[in-house]
Amino acid sequence: MPTPVTIAAYVALFALTGFLFLFVNLLVGWLVRPRLPNQEKLEVYECGEPTIGSSFVQFDLRFYVVALLFIIFDVEVAFFFPWAAVFGKATQMAGNPPAAMANNANAAATAMSDLQTTRLRELRLPKPDPADHAKVQEAARRLALTSFVDIGVFFGVLLVGFAYVWKRGDLDWVRAITKSKVEPVHRHPPPRAVEPSQSILSA
Repeated sequence: MPTPVTIAAYVALFALTGFLFLFVNLLVGWLVRPRLPNQEKLEVYECGEPTIGSSFVQFDLRFYVVALLFIIFDVEVAFFFPWAAVFGKATQMAGNPPAAMANNANAAATAMSDLQTTRLRELRLPKPDPADHAKVQEAARRLALTSFVDIGVFFGVLLVGFAYVWKRGDLDWVRAITKSKVEPVHRHPPPRAVEPSQSILSA
C-alpha cells in the first residue's frame, strides 16, 4: 500500500506535468503564431459578433434556480464516493476465499488473512488474530449491511427532495400558466348618492 508521502508525490508530479504541458503549448503558440494586427482584430467582439449595448444585463432568474439545484444535488451525490470505498472494502472482507484455495484450508486462511489485514489497515482498524476470520467476516457483513441501509435512507431523502422540486415545477424551464379557479367575490353595490331634489331637508 503506498504511503501518504508517495501519494502526495504522485499528485505533485501530476500537477507539475499538467502545468508544464500547458505552459509549453502556450509558449510555442506565442513564438510561432503570425502577428498581423489591424483595426478589426483589435475590436472587442463576443463570439464573432459585434457587441451591442451594455455588458451589465440581468440574467433570467431560471439560470440561478437551475444552478442552485445542480449544486445541491451534486454536492450530496459526492458523498456516494467515500461510501462506495467503505462498502467495497467491507464486502471484500466479508467475501469467501478464492475457489482455487477452497480445498486447502491453510492457503485459504493465509489468503483471507492477507486480504483482511490490508482492508483493516485501510479502514484503520486493528489487525485481528489469525483464528478470528469468522468473526471478522461477520463484522464485515454487518458493516456492509449497515452501510447499505444507510445509503438507502440517504438516497431516499435525495429522491424526496427531487420529487419535491419536480412537483413544484422548478425543473421546468417554461412553466405552464394555468388559471386558478377562484370564485368571484360578491360585493354590495355602492350606495347611490341622494340628489338634492330628493333630499328630506329640501322639503
